[in-house]
Amino acid sequence: MPRIELDDLADPRAADLLRDYTDLKDVQLRSRREPAEGLFLAEGVEVIRRALAAGHRPRSFLLSPPRADDLADVLPPDATVLVAAPEAFTTLTGVDLHRGAIASMHRPAPRGVDELLTDLLSDDAHRPRRLLVVEDLVDGTNLGAVFRSAAAFGVDAVVISPRCGDPLYRRSVRVSMGTVLHVPWARADVWPGDLDVLRRNGFTVAALALSDDAVDLGEFTAPDRLALLLGTEGAGLSHRALAAADVVVRIPMDPRVDSLNVAAAGAVALWATRPAG
Repeated sequence: MPRIELDDLADPRAADLLRDYTDLKDVQLRSRREPAEGLFLAEGVEVIRRALAAGHRPRSFLLSPPRADDLADVLPPDATVLVAAPEAFTTLTGVDLHRGAIASMHRPAPRGVDELLTDLLSDDAHRPRRLLVVEDLVDGTNLGAVFRSAAAFGVDAVVISPRCGDPLYRRSVRVSMGTVLHVPWARADVWPGDLDVLRRNGFTVAALALSDDAVDLGEFTAPDRLALLLGTEGAGLSHRALAAADVVVRIPMDPRVDSLNVAAAGAVALWATRPAG
């Protein structure tokens, strides 16, 4: 494989490739650049392994010498591997969170809700039973945690609203432990209108909210096909999303605590509504 040993970050052989890894602290810049340039970043040995196992195509790898050895068994033979001393990572990226392993990957083509459901329902070997739907969740840490819970509890796919954050932003990918790279997901085009697409395909939309008419989660009998709807940090679900749901459910808790973090609430609700068997 093409392997470039970098003694100097100004090495002209790597100038174009290294641009993918710069300015990682600038969230707004990265949020504009990465989708526009068709890339996302995978950080850490295990996340990189999961990205490759899920079929994501690498643009290049930036690795310290020990991490290059750790990943040698999975690096594609035609991949470009940039090898640099650990201290060069902080100089280049501005952060020290990737422990000497970071990869620039080709971003997959976006999917709409119709396409996602067509793919799910055309799989004769697996009958989809649960979806997770997220409205306007913008914090990368929470979004990554929600995807990790979705993977842990066997959710078939995640649907995010148009104003949701980017599931492939590096913090989301890292917090999800790479699970966002193999859980199918789609961004809704029409909100909350695309909830009707779920309903037309047999899913009951259950909103998790603190409404007066909400059913306690312990008393809720999950239907065969369930789409669990979560709201944004702080404000929760919008009135329009609640009105578009078929039923509202809540997690009973100590009255001195009015709510849980959205990722924690999602995990509890997914466990409580897991399919039998």
